[in-house]
Amino acid sequence: MSEQAGFTLRGRNPDVLTCIANLSNDEVFTPPEFANRMLDALTEAWAARNGGASIWADSAVRFLDPFTKSGVFLREITTRLIAGLADEIPDLQARVDHILTRQVFGIGITTLTSLLARRSLYCSKHANGEHSVARGFVTDGGNIWFGRIEHTWKDGRCTFCGASREVLDRGEEMETHAYAFIHTNDIKAHLGELFGGQMQFDVIIGNPPYQLDDGGFGTSAAPIYQMFVEQALALEPKYAVFVTPSRWMTGGKGLDKFRERMLTDKHLRAIVDYPKLYEAFPGVKIRGGISYFVWDGGYQGPCQFQTIWDGQPTGPMVERYLDAYDVLVRRNEAVPILEKVRAEGEPTLDNRVSSGKPFGFRTFFHGQQSADGLSDAIKLFGSQKVSWIERADITTNPQWVDDWKVLMTAVQGTSAAVETKFLSKPIIAEPGTACTETYLVAGHFDSEAAARSYAGYLRTRFVRFLVSLRKVTQHATRDVYAFVPDLPLEEPWTDEKLYQRYGLSEAEIAFIESQVAAHADAWVDEGPSDDTTDE
Repeated sequence: MSEQAGFTLRGRNPDVLTCIANLSNDEVFTPPEFANRMLDALTEAWAARNGGASIWADSAVRFLDPFTKSGVFLREITTRLIAGLADEIPDLQARVDHILTRQVFGIGITTLTSLLARRSLYCSKHANGEHSVARGFVTDGGNIWFGRIEHTWKDGRCTFCGASREVLDRGEEMETHAYAFIHTNDIKAHLGELFGGQMQFDVIIGNPPYQLDDGGFGTSAAPIYQMFVEQALALEPKYAVFVTPSRWMTGGKGLDKFRERMLTDKHLRAIVDYPKLYEAFPGVKIRGGISYFVWDGGYQGPCQFQTIWDGQPTGPMVERYLDAYDVLVRRNEAVPILEKVRAEGEPTLDNRVSSGKPFGFRTFFHGQQSADGLSDAIKLFGSQKVSWIERADITTNPQWVDDWKVLMTAVQGTSAAVETKFLSKPIIAEPGTACTETYLVAGHFDSEAAARSYAGYLRTRFVRFLVSLRKVTQHATRDVYAFVPDLPLEEPWTDEKLYQRYGLSEAEIAFIESQVAAHADAWVDEGPSDDTTDE
């Protein structure tokens, strides 16, 4: 093989893997530049644990991408190994054969992506083809395995991934999306079957499928990336390096146990977080951003955490234990502020704010257009409009109907890359009112003065900043208020009073105000008008 052949060819513009479009927001291709950042982090972690040695100069290290799509991780790993093993294996062809047959492995997730990954790694869709840069394979697939896997159905759902049988049991002509890596009860034995012998991987790396959109259309679809992470760690590698959505840090459907596991796992050596929409993966809308982590099986200690914004670190990487709170606070600068607030030991607003459906009515429920003909009419705040219902129709929290209430929308956010408001305008609801699940009852009071004081508190930057530490998506459920202290309402609260109460420094105040927009004048709403119609 010529020194100008195969993986030694560089400088071609553009790299094809920077040009391909994503198949969906569920299976996202990793940009080569981003993959190399993750490999740089792996390089540092390996050197820290191995006396400064280079992982790329070790011919015994075995790598697995168990959900390869474009093949970018395998390609870039191979490129680094070819350079790093030049002294140990001087002959280029022998070096390439050793790396591709003994060190680099992948599992395709669809027929198309398996072919794409082989093309990226072997320069041929057939690992044993005449155009392949490898000379040691006897099968077309080489070390990138793909085979059709069927779901295991029970009561209409897959027992492994939870997929809907109604949606994905659709015949042999279509992909099953039953990913091989998580559709097994014994992953170690399964990998032995796939690759022909007992397999122990030193490094597991990649970008797993994010969710199984089997009918949720991106709104109620359940995440599955955590299943891949847990399966990989069950293999007991020396290192695991994954990029995933960051929703697990503060919320996410069905992610509570996974979040607890991650926060208490002292093997996490580093996390690099990209909270800004579109920054890490341009053009891919992953609300809440993405992050990658380095898990080191030989490490026990605090995790290095860093936030990237507009391509630059927001500050130095900080070592901290992640289980200080029940969620992961994503900005290092926020931690000392939160510690000052929590040090007072005050009750928090999550104990005051209602759960969803505070009066039992779904979002789509509407009463009649006027109070005419109702014996005891109650005003109902709903999605985009006000309607009227009978008092007797309210069976959930009827005791709140005649209180003054402050309502907050249960969903607040925009499609902007940067969120700065975090909460909706508070709505003052007078006695004789209720609401659908479009709103939460943020508080209920005996007097209008208390309700207005509370609404003013909710619109402060201080409150909305504390909410932002727990709010990673548009959903503003009760738990996002769990860092906000529940303060007396005898006097109005302003940001200046709150900053002074908790002894915040000028730098801390500046940080809060850089993250949260000031409220508009008179930013308290009296609710939708009676003549508003649904969109």
